[in-house]
Amino acid sequence: MGMTLAEKIISEHAGKEVHAGELVIANVDVAAVQDGTGPLTVQEFKKLGIPKLKNPERSILFIDHASPSPRKELSNTHTVLREFSKEYGAILSDVGAGVCHQRLIETFVNPCEILVGADSHTCTSGALSAFATGMGSTDIAVAMALGKTWLKVPATFKVEVTGKFKKGICSKDLMLHLIGMIGADGATYKALEFCGDTIENMSMSERFTLANMAVEAGAKAGLFVADEKTKEFLKSRGREDKFRSLKPDSDAVYERIIKINAEDIDHTVSCPHTVDNTKLASELKDVKVNQVFVGTCTNGRIEDLRIVADILKGKTVNPDVRMLICPASKDVYIQALEEGLIKTFVEANATILPPGCGPCVGVHAGTLADGEVCLATQNRNFQGRMGNVNGFIYLASPYVAAHTALRGYISAE
Repeated sequence: MGMTLAEKIISEHAGKEVHAGELVIANVDVAAVQDGTGPLTVQEFKKLGIPKLKNPERSILFIDHASPSPRKELSNTHTVLREFSKEYGAILSDVGAGVCHQRLIETFVNPCEILVGADSHTCTSGALSAFATGMGSTDIAVAMALGKTWLKVPATFKVEVTGKFKKGICSKDLMLHLIGMIGADGATYKALEFCGDTIENMSMSERFTLANMAVEAGAKAGLFVADEKTKEFLKSRGREDKFRSLKPDSDAVYERIIKINAEDIDHTVSCPHTVDNTKLASELKDVKVNQVFVGTCTNGRIEDLRIVADILKGKTVNPDVRMLICPASKDVYIQALEEGLIKTFVEANATILPPGCGPCVGVHAGTLADGEVCLATQNRNFQGRMGNVNGFIYLASPYVAAHTALRGYISAE
């Protein structure tokens, strides 16, 4: 029986051939937590009574959700992670370094590895052809202690995308279109395996966006075959020697095959309060916006910032709009500075936030007032996501975000 990409990667880590539906114990390459989930992981790890981490150099603690901390309670949880790092030799990614998922792809994860993280968007690293998935804090504690985890091998949906995007269309539009098509629970505990000439022609940044939002369709993982673009990305990060590629078998068994023509994709927006509540941007031109947020692990990379800067260059954000821009990592921030993008943003009256999750998690920075509307490039628009249950969040691409900031209404032109 032919094997999918997910089955092949998990088989290597389980030490035997496995197929969808099987329960397996698999070796873990990288285990990660962030400041929201990490303190519980630390607590549960210490309960196990195991004196050391299995792979301390690949156990990473990220302080990114409240970065910098807005109040003493969160500062105290940060101390827990810092002290654990020193005591056990785990890697600490502290305030200002960036969002865990961006940092993982930049520095820590390689093709055909297994990454488990105590954050649902851990699936971002699937664009590197790693089986990357989110788990609970206790599961991560065990993975850090034993270097192993248990899971059910997911069945796979093959998502085949062909053709060329129209001008201004981004991979974010494609992903919102897909989620609107199959629903927020349409791929629950499945692996989404992306393929087709559209995917092959995408930049790594665009692929990261797709993988990041796989979980918004309920998926366990979003996977891509590692290719020359993957190799070039790894080379740019000093990890060219870590490149390898597995491909699904030609007779792999898929639970479902979804075919999409890229030419049919238009500027797509998720409306409050679910990601699968999608409409075209052209249908929302009467929606007045109070805030526009560009950033996060979904669309806070340098390519995303370039799109926004190109549209804002020489212009000024609508006076009724607060525009917030948050680079996904320190490296992205530095590159944006070197390319003059930050100057463009500031001259356009946008506000620059330090690398991290920023307003996306609603802990600090950019909390909405009652009744306010935000258009964001993040991955979730659940009620209360940005810190106020009486706020309204629309999700869109960086392209739509930039035009919306200028117009004051949702717009793609």
